Amino acid sequence: MAYNPKKYPINQSRNKSLEMDDNWIVKFLNEIKVGHISTLNGEQPFINPTSFWYSVKNHEIYFHSNAYGRMRYNAENTSKACFECFRSGRLLPSNLALEVSFQYECVIAFGNIRVLNLMNEKRHMLNGLLHKYFGEMESGKDYRPITDEELKQTSVYGIKINSWSGKRNWEDQAEQAECGEWPDLDPKWFDFY
Repeated sequence: MAYNPKKYPINQSRNKSLEMDDNWIVKFLNEIKVGHISTLNGEQPFINPTSFWYSVKNHEIYFHSNAYGRMRYNAENTSKACFECFRSGRLLPSNLALEVSFQYECVIAFGNIRVLNLMNEKRHMLNGLLHKYFGEMESGKDYRPITDEELKQTSVYGIKINSWSGKRNWEDQAEQAECGEWPDLDPKWFDFY
């Protein structure tokens, strides 16, 4: 099933000027190298940094881990999951405490996690990961193809996305107090990075 933007709307945020559209989100997911997957064990959340691959065709995020462990246990017992990835820039000082910020871009997705069990599906999704990170390298030429034994030792997961949002705050400067309300910020603070 192909991605349908009407079926998977952007979550509404309180600051509409920061919201990014679906095309931006897809491009961002293709650029960012590390994401964080959050799963549950009862009421105990677990977060795991990982490499990942987003499939436009399936509207699903794929990643892998060891064949056994906390991620596998959580995925087999609770299907709810959350995904996040981000990029940060420089600090944005202000003479208003609540306006101090930093440049950032991020995507957050909510969905259901599943463990892939079919060998061909696992191989295909792992090859998608390899292509994202090492697209110029060729299986069977630059590296040995994934073996069945390696697949048996690896858990591959998919997070079917129910909703997502993308935000971007890449302003050159944070909002400052009006002249006379508070003294201007010393210029030395604008050299923070």
